[in-house]
Amino acid sequence: MSKLVVEVVDAYDLMPKDDQGSSSPFVEIEFDGQRQRTQTKHKDLNPSWHESLVFDISQPGDLEYKTIDVTVYNDRKGNHGHHRNFLGRVKISGASVPSSESGSSVQHYPLDKRGLFSNIKGEIALKLYQVCDELPREQVQRAVPASVVAENEETGRFQESQFNETPFQEINGGRFQESQFQETPFQEINNVNNFDEEIKVDEKKKKKKKKKEPEVRTFHSIGKEPEVRTFHSVGTGTGGPPPAPPPMKEKPPAVEIRADFAKAAAPAASVMHMQMPRQNPDYLLVETRPPVAARLRYRGGDKTLTTYDLVEQMHYLYVNVVKAKDLPVMDMSGSLDPYVEVKLGNYKGQTKHLEKNQNPVWHQIFAFSKERVQSNLLEVVVKDKDFGKDDFVGKIVFDVMEIPLRVPPDSPLAPQWYRLADKKGDKVKGEIMLAVWMGTQADESFPEAWHSDAHNISHSNLANTRSKVYFSPKLYYLRVHVMEAQDLVPHDKGRLPDPYVKVVLGNQIRPTKVIQRTIHPVWDDQLMFVASEPFEDYIIISVDDRIGPGKDEILGRAMIPVREVPQRLETGKPPDPRWFNLLKPSKAEEEGEKKKEKFSSKILLRIFLEAGYHVLDESTHFSSDLQPSSKFLRKQSIGILELGILSAKNLQPMKMKDGKLTDAYCVAKYGNKWVRTRTLLDTLSPRWNEQYTWEVHDPCTVITIGVFDNSHTNGSKDDARDQRIGKVRVRLSTLEIDRVYTHYYPLLVLTPGGLKKNGELQLALRFTCTAWVNMVAQYGRPLLPKMHYVQPIPVMNIDWLRHQAMQIVAARLQRAEPPLRQEVVEYMLDVDYHMWSLRRSKANFNRIMSLLSGVTAICKWFNDICYWRNPITTCLTKTSPTYGCSAFTSGSYTPR
Repeated sequence: MSKLVVEVVDAYDLMPKDDQGSSSPFVEIEFDGQRQRTQTKHKDLNPSWHESLVFDISQPGDLEYKTIDVTVYNDRKGNHGHHRNFLGRVKISGASVPSSESGSSVQHYPLDKRGLFSNIKGEIALKLYQVCDELPREQVQRAVPASVVAENEETGRFQESQFNETPFQEINGGRFQESQFQETPFQEINNVNNFDEEIKVDEKKKKKKKKKEPEVRTFHSIGKEPEVRTFHSVGTGTGGPPPAPPPMKEKPPAVEIRADFAKAAAPAASVMHMQMPRQNPDYLLVETRPPVAARLRYRGGDKTLTTYDLVEQMHYLYVNVVKAKDLPVMDMSGSLDPYVEVKLGNYKGQTKHLEKNQNPVWHQIFAFSKERVQSNLLEVVVKDKDFGKDDFVGKIVFDVMEIPLRVPPDSPLAPQWYRLADKKGDKVKGEIMLAVWMGTQADESFPEAWHSDAHNISHSNLANTRSKVYFSPKLYYLRVHVMEAQDLVPHDKGRLPDPYVKVVLGNQIRPTKVIQRTIHPVWDDQLMFVASEPFEDYIIISVDDRIGPGKDEILGRAMIPVREVPQRLETGKPPDPRWFNLLKPSKAEEEGEKKKEKFSSKILLRIFLEAGYHVLDESTHFSSDLQPSSKFLRKQSIGILELGILSAKNLQPMKMKDGKLTDAYCVAKYGNKWVRTRTLLDTLSPRWNEQYTWEVHDPCTVITIGVFDNSHTNGSKDDARDQRIGKVRVRLSTLEIDRVYTHYYPLLVLTPGGLKKNGELQLALRFTCTAWVNMVAQYGRPLLPKMHYVQPIPVMNIDWLRHQAMQIVAARLQRAEPPLRQEVVEYMLDVDYHMWSLRRSKANFNRIMSLLSGVTAICKWFNDICYWRNPITTCLTKTSPTYGCSAFTSGSYTPR
């Protein structure tokens, strides 16, 4: 039988619990119903045990689905442990336990709190591994008696690991065995009938018990999936809890298809199913178990695991080529055009060549993936650019096994000067400054480095493949209240003008209604626009005269800087209106008018920035930010959202006509922060393993992740468009706090031929709450800021303003380097969401029909009564007490 060995090494910096500022700690470990403890170390805040506790593993294949609970207590009354204080605990996943003692090492785990008000500190050192043979008797400690375990079962206490993998199950009463959840955590409900024979045998053994078990009902909430309800009738006269299904003989796969429900409780004598048609299984989520630190609960000496714990750790060999000096002259003309070539196996990276420079400066970083290292030697070669064959200047050779490892947050490695050598290894003239180290994707040099994954990319296109972070501009609603004008002077003195006002802000143009025949018009129209910081634009107010169809003349114009416009925070009084002079369009005419005339036409305007609204640049249903424009009205932060973009698989080839596959990259958007991963070239199964963090202000928000094919890796024109592969949306209100979600999400795209799946994207998500009070308070507040409900904006204006806000965001991100292109921003923000869709119309029609289905059923029932389709129902419904058995009915039937 396999054994689990937990060696308790030591602990340090524990919390003092007695009056003397010390503690008497001991460790208690619980695994699979077995409980053992160490000796008590009296008055020691840094105890050392070096004790090995051995546990039996009933099913070796199920170890990775179980949890090892390690708890540290303070023994207040000697060595009995009946009076104890909590000092901290650690929960370790069985998947992180090595299969042999040789592969294990001592790991330090920080002690976690038990509750919100626990005051815990310190760490504990453990060593865990599996053994197949029996251990010596002296190493085996005394386990907890079976009576203690039985008592826990009778009182209905469950281990936390029983429900770790079944978050969508709701249980009302009853007790379940651990094997019900650990063996098949995502087994479908219809498979429970496979155990009918074993259940009947167990029931015969329990007929002697007279105690009747209460009824157990399990409801499975499936969200958008078809509803599945299973009712288990347990009260059949037999006592005791329902029997657990036998353990599975085969190990469950590492990747499991989940349909948003967990395995039901064990069935009893009668099981009744009500199931509707299921969704296409290709469109369901697939839960995965990637070896990420957050899921394995692994915290060792590697500091990168504390910041990059949602992605798989990837090691890279970094080479920082800084500069060179005193290089020899290679050409007959006495000049040198140097560049550096970095070679590692079949991968080769080059710096830019600098013309006629014997002391060049490059400052370029190269990153080689350790998984693809095919050589033990790293060569850094300095060459001279020539028309024919490039001349060899000198080189430096490094042994890959001797390169040091750098772990952030350590400071960057200092570069050093190295003497160049010839091909035979003899020193030659010239020196080069380099820094060579081993690191991970958590290194600060990772985003700016040249990667071996992009080895065939030119320097001009290299910037388009790097990972970047972008921020949307801060947006405001601008309200222009056009009230009236005075003393308008038309060009034709013999006719009264037909004036209207046209307001222009950037690319936004809004006109007012046309007033008939007057020189003192009153419009009283309110126009709204979208303005962005920094306020560099001008508001152009022009009064035009409608002479004829398609022919207008400008009567006057006013230009107002946006930076001079006041702000209104909430429902307070708006600023007072102001009179503005209407000047002629030409500057020369304006100057002449000022000299000759003592007055000009005027217009009365009330202009202010609405800082109490949230400017919608994405659909309200999928909004990731609901904060008002003013920083003084914004909500406080409630937590942190962490996203790990792991990998993708089964992507569709997007460059088949170019002889390539797909150059994929991801874009994630939440709030005003956009992130873009690096581009992985020519692959249908990219592995990014990049992690990003956002600050959360409202749980009722959505994060959007899109996958695109980069069309600017091979020198394409600027008008080339990146192709969309698919996108995924995750609503934060569906995430449990501090839980790590790792799934494959289907990338679905709606095409004219129907819904198409372009691959699967693997993500890791975790939401951490940092302010519980603020988070609970958010559920008592409206979704949007107060101004949206006090003075709501018309729906037609909202759609137009949303389109303008999206255009401003796309134009601003287009100006970044590398640019986040317009087609990417439009796809992430659903530019065509307001357009008519046959698919959406059918869905809305089905919703309306389902809402009216009750009324339709009543009308049909009444019609059947009127036309005697069911005579018994008609007689029972239409029988009159006055006429006895006679019936009055409508329709063609005449009563006797």
